[in-house]
Amino acid sequence: MTGFGQAHRETERYTATIELRSLNSKTLDLSLRLPRFLQNHELEIRQQITKALLRGKVNFSLDFVRSAAAPAAAATFSREALLAAYRELQAVAESLGIHPGEDTLLAALRLPGVVPTASEQAQAAQADAPDEPTWAELQPLLTEALAAMQQFRHDEGQTLQAEILGYIATIRQQLAAVELHDPQRIAHVRQRLAAHLAELTQHEQFNATRFEQEVLYYIEKLDIAEEKVRLAAHLNYFEQAIGQPDEAVGKKLGFLAQEIGREINTIGSKANDATVQHLVVGMKEELEKIKEQLNNIL
Repeated sequence: MTGFGQAHRETERYTATIELRSLNSKTLDLSLRLPRFLQNHELEIRQQITKALLRGKVNFSLDFVRSAAAPAAAATFSREALLAAYRELQAVAESLGIHPGEDTLLAALRLPGVVPTASEQAQAAQADAPDEPTWAELQPLLTEALAAMQQFRHDEGQTLQAEILGYIATIRQQLAAVELHDPQRIAHVRQRLAAHLAELTQHEQFNATRFEQEVLYYIEKLDIAEEKVRLAAHLNYFEQAIGQPDEAVGKKLGFLAQEIGREINTIGSKANDATVQHLVVGMKEELEKIKEQLNNIL
């Protein structure tokens, strides 16, 4: 369930990038980072991600940058306002008997409304800037990022499938070794039983009926034929299930892993043989590797 998906768009108005990152989790744990103008679409975004990803600790981020506006010209001014201010100052100067000169023009440029201030120019630039895009315009980016993450997960799944099937093959080889060794194990059991039988038949209180019952119980307790058959069947079913396009295949494989473990443990407890116990330990090691990797499968 680890994964990564990204989608990027750059226009004259803005640059937008969506990133999705996912880590292993038994449930869906989703955290979002959105620009302010998309906060009211959070529920819609959550629903789309939840429907697509199902599980995982998922981090979603949308980075949005508005394109820089063209800088305002330094000499922007109102020609009409400048002429009106200059004529007014000229009339005042003449009424005071002062000959208007270059200072009069500079004074007119400083009057309010002739040359816009920096804040007025910034407000004008902001007013001329385009509005933020709607979620309908950006939503295809999320679809693209989700598709990239799904492809990432699919590729990782193919690698995991090959790895897990390798572990299953090792368990199968070890089971074959148990099968190969089992006649020797049975021969050793027979030898032990024969020795006990020879010893017990010489005892004065020997009860043949009870002895037969205990021997049958002992033989049945040591018989692992059914466990070997069931384990082989579980391995076959596991190999079939892992290749099926099932959304809940991870849970199915988890149940099968439990059944495989149960049969391996039973073989180990009933075999009463050092060689079989060694092979059982090897099978348990491979099964633990499988269980660990199953956390990465939905």
